[in-house]
Amino acid sequence: MAKKILIIDDSAVFRKVLHLQLKNAGYEVKEAIDGLDGFNKVTGEEFNLVICDVNMPNLDGLSFVQKVRSDEKARFVPIIMLTTESQEDKKRKGLEAGAKAWLVKPFSPDQLLNAISKLIV
Repeated sequence: MAKKILIIDDSAVFRKVLHLQLKNAGYEVKEAIDGLDGFNKVTGEEFNLVICDVNMPNLDGLSFVQKVRSDEKARFVPIIMLTTESQEDKKRKGLEAGAKAWLVKPFSPDQLLNAISKLIV
């Protein structure tokens, strides 16, 4: 059975690009439009991994990670944070909040798949 990944990003174009890359790599993929939508999905069904943008409306990526880590059902799901910013302070905060990896956009499909393969058993 394919591993299931949730993509959370407010950019529909970016979600679709990631969706196609991950689907072609053999993953089952679901999408969420922001952190709040993502939180509802990740607590409503099981995912093997979450890929989450940092800057989003309604519930930003850092707040999403903190909220997920405090949820009994979803707190152990690995999370990869995505951002256009390479600010070390935000990266540190994201990792401290419980993200397992951090990628700065733009990144190559190989970089993403490599990060995923390290987190999904």
